[in-house]
Amino acid sequence: MAIACVTTRASLGVDAPEVTVEVHLSNGLPAFNLVGLPETSVKEAKERVRSALINAGFEFPQRRITVNLAPADLPKQGGRYDLPIAIGILAASKQIPAQALKDHEFVGELALSGHIRHCHGLLPVIVDARKQQKIVVIPLENRGDADLVGYQKTFFASHLQALSEYLHGQQSLPSIAAGLQWVAEEATLQQKCLSDVIGQYQAKRALEIAAAGNHNLLFLGPPGTGKTMLASRIVQLLPPLDYDEALEVATIHSVAGQTIPTNQFYQRPFRSPHHTSSAISLVGGGSHPKPGEISLAHRGVLFLDEVAEFPRKVLDCLREPMETGEVIISRAAAKLTFSSRFQLVAAMNPSPCGDTANARASQDQIQRYLSRLSGPFIDRFDLTIDVPRLPEGTLTQQHQPTETSQQVAGRVKAARERQLTRAGVLNAELTGKQLAATGGFSQTDLEFLEQSVNKLGLSVRSYHRLQRVARTIADLAESPTVERSHIAQALGYRAMDRLLHSLHNSY
Repeated sequence: MAIACVTTRASLGVDAPEVTVEVHLSNGLPAFNLVGLPETSVKEAKERVRSALINAGFEFPQRRITVNLAPADLPKQGGRYDLPIAIGILAASKQIPAQALKDHEFVGELALSGHIRHCHGLLPVIVDARKQQKIVVIPLENRGDADLVGYQKTFFASHLQALSEYLHGQQSLPSIAAGLQWVAEEATLQQKCLSDVIGQYQAKRALEIAAAGNHNLLFLGPPGTGKTMLASRIVQLLPPLDYDEALEVATIHSVAGQTIPTNQFYQRPFRSPHHTSSAISLVGGGSHPKPGEISLAHRGVLFLDEVAEFPRKVLDCLREPMETGEVIISRAAAKLTFSSRFQLVAAMNPSPCGDTANARASQDQIQRYLSRLSGPFIDRFDLTIDVPRLPEGTLTQQHQPTETSQQVAGRVKAARERQLTRAGVLNAELTGKQLAATGGFSQTDLEFLEQSVNKLGLSVRSYHRLQRVARTIADLAESPTVERSHIAQALGYRAMDRLLHSLHNSY
């Protein structure tokens, strides 16, 4: 009788719980039994492992083989268990020394030839192995994941034979030798500068305020006025991620089967799903739950172009994650949580024919078109801004140089630093108590704001959102307190409320 234990890791959302692969060889008729709640892709490992061991020059034991994946109540899926199962069989049959497996973790899919193939979602494996200071062996094709973490006890194997020689102490494996040498590299961003946008100074100002306070922003205007062009420039206004935030973002992308290039590691994500996207693709889920677009936009921007074309039920799925910063997906086997603290930027036309000034659309048609967005969803936007058509002659006249994204980004960075120093969070994340304690509002200004909110028929949520926007405007002006002019400017960025109010009065 021979038993061997090999450590590997499963995939459970953005976590990688430890799994022990126990291999038992006993006398009896030759058989290969795999237990421990394996799914079909794991059960098929029996044939892959058998062929891989034979083709790599090892002896496949003609005995009764039992492989247990513990804990037994944790679902196992994917080909990542091929390598630890093969190593366990080699150790149990004494073809490799069992003591060499101590403090090691193995993850990888095997080809029939014995080569070790790429696996999706290995970034959480490396992160958790680093926390426990284990030596982790992964496929050489996953080196990009290891470069992002920079854990120096990560080793790469491309073939079973090379891994066997390493465990026998006959040769070394490639590893992360020098840590993060690429940290100082600048992200290669597409050159999209705010100065490329002609006119639309009020919209540019709203974009700056949204970037400074992490506020949700809705552009409202006819086709071709620059709404999408403006939204695509917001990433250049935002400061880069710090290391912990960047690793968090990269982990979510890894679980979704996507890889972030090392030179874009610190760049904030910008996701722009099509309006035909389903609720699952946007929020996440599936039979094996994966992150959706809102989680892939974590710490960055989710841009919904032509937002009125999205199904109303799909948009309403965003309401809870926008408040909590996470999405919880419950299944019979597990309950997974994906972070989704994103900034929402959206764009839409004010009427189904593109412009309210166009006589093709009646008031009823415009009302039905705008009602595609529910009131609670519209309420989640801190700023809604008109992006009108440019005045005649604007395109042909000589334009004065306007501010670049780099210049605006400097003010945004300074404003964010003031917010973090004052309250520890950005203004969009301030609670009601934090607003009262650090907002810098006078009692008369708060009364003025409350009267304005009641006159416009806005909610209590909008009242607090207006306070946060006014606080951001004051931060950009380097003002320690919020003045009446800052509140008035915040009230000016309520284009959707004014449009709905005018439609209501027209009946």
